[in-house]
Amino acid sequence: MSKVCDIAIVGGGLAGASLAIALAPLGFKVTLIEAVAFKSAHQPSYDDRTLVLSHSSCRILSGMGLWEKLAPDATAVRKIFVTQMDRPGQVVLDPAELGLTEFGHVVEARRFGAAVQKQLQQTENVEVLCPASVTAIEIGEASNVLHLAANKDGESMTLAARLVVAADGANSSIRNHLKIPVQSRDYGQTAVICNVTPELPHQGQSFECLTTSGPFAVLPHTGMRCGLVWSASTQDAAVLMELDDETFLARAGQRFGTALGAFKKIGRRSAYPLKLVRARQDICSRLVILGNAAHAIHPVGAQGFNLALRDVAVLAEILADDGQDDPGEDRLLQQYSRWRKIDQHGTISWSDGMTRLFAHPSVLAAGLRTAGFMAYALLPGLRRQIANKAMGYRGRVPRLALGEPLRFQ
Repeated sequence: MSKVCDIAIVGGGLAGASLAIALAPLGFKVTLIEAVAFKSAHQPSYDDRTLVLSHSSCRILSGMGLWEKLAPDATAVRKIFVTQMDRPGQVVLDPAELGLTEFGHVVEARRFGAAVQKQLQQTENVEVLCPASVTAIEIGEASNVLHLAANKDGESMTLAARLVVAADGANSSIRNHLKIPVQSRDYGQTAVICNVTPELPHQGQSFECLTTSGPFAVLPHTGMRCGLVWSASTQDAAVLMELDDETFLARAGQRFGTALGAFKKIGRRSAYPLKLVRARQDICSRLVILGNAAHAIHPVGAQGFNLALRDVAVLAEILADDGQDDPGEDRLLQQYSRWRKIDQHGTISWSDGMTRLFAHPSVLAAGLRTAGFMAYALLPGLRRQIANKAMGYRGRVPRLALGEPLRFQ
């Protein structure tokens, strides 16, 4: 069986599904391809993962019509405390310095997924093929052809698209099939993630302690819950995963301190190896590589998904402004790549640089860390600059991230 569409998005995760929704108002026929069957997301769970959405990301989602569905269950980040392990002092980031009431919001990944699925079901010009996997891609002049594995009826399919977007994760099959080179770095760290309930209400406060084995972060979540991200060496993380709940909570509380009292309850723990994977090119003939397929980064500062959402906003804006009927034209893809370079390079360099600086054991590195902390603590202008960049306002900012419509009437 053969099908044709304007834009094929390979990967129906957070980035790919968000792009499909952003493109829907532009009138293109969009096909979203996801290999893993979507699961029911109606009932919340104590173990739901947290997504930290920056200020600009919330604006992007608002322009896509998603934020109004997420806002009732979102938790505002009203203050951020940053410390160094075994070092005195802290940096306090307050949105009031920027004339804001919050830096962003924390939402449950499950809630986000449910909102996305509902909106996709209500969008006529987006077809979702799930479960479906791409086995091969043929690059052509007028379109690229995707070969899809046999469906439940045993029927294989080809899909011709004038633009293919690879949003299929850090191990992107599209990127690998086309032999697009990547820059990769294994940090030798693993993030242990779970939800905890502290003794005291978090009041929208976020805490991040920077250590030689990565950040230890406690993020405000729904009700009394907090999301805990404990980055440790891969060997130590394996030990943390094996601890019983009581011992784990005791060790987490010892590392965190008493700002929220003792940790009283814990959810299921998950472990994620931390690596940098960055595609050496983000476009080729009628193809864009986007999200984690283009740049999977360390979670310090919670920048990964926010960076992907800005990819989505820029690509949608370029296609909206063009007004032509061919979304895969090379001039458009070149425009996208040029626009995204400053933000992607700056965000990835900051994330990678911070991780390597704090992991370095030398006295010089320790001195640089202390000097940087003192500068952030004492210089409001520097704090504002760093906070603005962390919220997604770096380089040329897409209209959606500024709260402006994707298309001017």
